[in-house]
Formats: sequence, C-alpha cells, structure tokens
Amino acid sequence: MGAAESEPTLESRVIYQGRIMTVRVDKVRLPNGRVTTREIAEHDDSVCVVPVDSQGNVVLVRQYRKPVERVLLEAPAGGINPGEAPEATVLRELQEETGFKATTVRHLSSFWLAPGWCTERMHAYLATGLAPSRLEADDDENITVELVPLSRIPELIASGEIQDAKSIAALLLAMRALESG
Repeated sequence: MGAAESEPTLESRVIYQGRIMTVRVDKVRLPNGRVTTREIAEHDDSVCVVPVDSQGNVVLVRQYRKPVERVLLEAPAGGINPGEAPEATVLRELQEETGFKATTVRHLSSFWLAPGWCTERMHAYLATGLAPSRLEADDDENITVELVPLSRIPELIASGEIQDAKSIAALLLAMRALESG
C-alpha cells in the first residue's frame, strides 16, 4: 500500500462560527482527480491532565455532557487560551476543575481528538505533588470531583464507567509513565 496523498483545497466556506468552534466546508480534489467536500470543525488546541495524589489516587471529574446526554467520569481538561502555554493551561484547569495545584507537571503525549472532522489537538499531562488550591471555576461548568485509586482505572475503563477517549488515552499513558518512573 502506498503513502496517502494530500487533498488540495479548491474552495473553503465557513458555515458556522461560534464561541468555541468554527465549522467550514472545504471542496477538495482527491488524488484520483475526483472533487468532493470535507466538513471540518475548527477548534483550538486543548489539554487534559491526570492528577495523582501522594496516596495513589487519581483526581477525576464527573460532569454532564450535553452532546451525549450523560454524566461522564473524566480526566480534567480544557482549552488553551490564546498565547497560553499548554503547561500553564494544565495548572489553571487543575485548579479550576479540581481545587488542586501541582508541583510537577509532565507531558505524556499529544494527539488528534477526531482527525476525520476536527482540528483539535490535545496535549496530555501527568500532574503530581498535589496540594489544595482553588481558582474560580468557569461559570458554565457543573463538576463533581472524585478520587479514584489508580489501581481501579483499568477496571473502570473496561466496565465502561470511563468512556471518553481523551480520558482513556491520558489515563493509560499516565499509568505507563508511573510504572516506568
């Protein structure tokens, strides 16, 4: 199988512009010459963080997610503000969503959340050396903090208690990082 080829954009049209994303439709030429369209959600980069306390508990957040009409158990996450470094976003989101600050933040990986239709790239971090420290939460969030033993994470993923891809990826990366030191 050969390498995939690019799809040159022939035309791009914004069909929606909101507070957190823009949706555009691009007309593209495929390598075989055929012309088709791609619907693309433009979204700024984001971070997720796996905070682990000195007792080996992961600080997770439970919140209602309207698109899926469910309350999900997740790793804390949020968008990177313009001009903000990802590490600064991690520290801010950690305080806003969980009420903790961290003395150590370690980058685990970066990944595309939904590259078939969205431009958002997420940066995953491990945070340790936790201490209570709260920042004012965003006024559109309703979050409950839960401490979960790190040893229970594989079971919660396998049972479907933890369902979102960013949390699964970040938690597994953090577990691997903690095991290898």
